[in-house]
Amino acid sequence: MNEILNMLPVELKQIITQYDDFKLKKLEEIRLRINKPIEFVFHNHTDFNKQFIFTENEAKEFLGKISQHSVYRMEEELRNGYITIRGGHRIGIAGKVSLSNGKVQAITHISSFNIRVAKEHKGSGKSIISAIYNQSSRKIFNTMLIGAPKTGKTTLLRDVVRLISDGTKNQKGLRVSLIDERSEIAAPYEGVPQHDVGIRTDVMADCPKAEGMMMMIRSMSPEVLAVDEIGDELDVKSIQEAVFAGVQVICSIHGYTLDDIRRRPSLNPLFQEQVFDRYILLDYENEPGQVKHIYNNDFNIINFDIRGNRNEMDWSHLDTVHVHVGRNRYR
Repeated sequence: MNEILNMLPVELKQIITQYDDFKLKKLEEIRLRINKPIEFVFHNHTDFNKQFIFTENEAKEFLGKISQHSVYRMEEELRNGYITIRGGHRIGIAGKVSLSNGKVQAITHISSFNIRVAKEHKGSGKSIISAIYNQSSRKIFNTMLIGAPKTGKTTLLRDVVRLISDGTKNQKGLRVSLIDERSEIAAPYEGVPQHDVGIRTDVMADCPKAEGMMMMIRSMSPEVLAVDEIGDELDVKSIQEAVFAGVQVICSIHGYTLDDIRRRPSLNPLFQEQVFDRYILLDYENEPGQVKHIYNNDFNIINFDIRGNRNEMDWSHLDTVHVHVGRNRYR
């Protein structure tokens, strides 16, 4: 959070620091719009603070800080509509678009910023780690995390990668290659991850997913490939190549239900070939990181206990059991 505060106008920084720690932990986004009040987005509500109106000069100063006063240096990110800053915080931008041959060349006259607050929650993956380990082969199951926006996909993926890499009491650590296209998972700064993604994890940052997966397979001999938010045909082809090469894959994808994902034409080859052994669906109606269902490669719900231990993704002060549908061994 300090990385964000250091870039904000002093008056706005003072407003944010008045929040207590409990509320700050629930803060997901800060939305800045020129000549409008600041919007603070929490998981289940928003607050508008009308004491502070974001000005055009403050917008220019803020853009200078997040781009380290070299907008040209951030040209590629700006074309994609966001900038990732130290700490893994992602800042979306909106404004006037300039086109070249029908493609976005740049975003100019930026009028809005959406600061997505990155959070590292160690322990969030403990509730599902045993469900994605194949005890007979001592490898992980090829696993897809499915979740709508703000369900904690990236945070959960990060911690699962850490647990796979470090190993647990019951499972040995594995070599993980992480392709971090938007620098949100490991939050590398000058190439060095700032979030803990495990002792055996190698990170390829700011690289297209499909190309990064192939590069890592050729150069780093991973046992596991991890990648965030797959979707297009190139991603699918690279995942197929990885699996055929004997590498296990764990990835995340946007979706509200498993049926949503199964209807996407670009993903059909993955389903037809039963590439994935586990589909973990996050619950978009509750706090981030809550698992709704776990499916096997036949798309059947498997029996799985999620214990009532404090899950660090659950930012309330209550111990809860969100899913408890049986005690049978996994299929």
